[in-house]
Amino acid sequence: MDKKLLDILACPVCKGDIFEDKEELVCVKCKRRYPVIEGIPIMLEEEAKLM
Repeated sequence: MDKKLLDILACPVCKGDIFEDKEELVCVKCKRRYPVIEGIPIMLEEEAKLM
């Protein structure tokens, strides 16, 4: 995923920073994991998994 995009994305729940981990985006603050499907991040709370 493009680093510029990761720099502007934030967790929609807690507004924490996001980092990429394989096929998911992970919030450093609340640990929610958002799927990336065919290169598109799905940043919906109901699609997130808690660690």
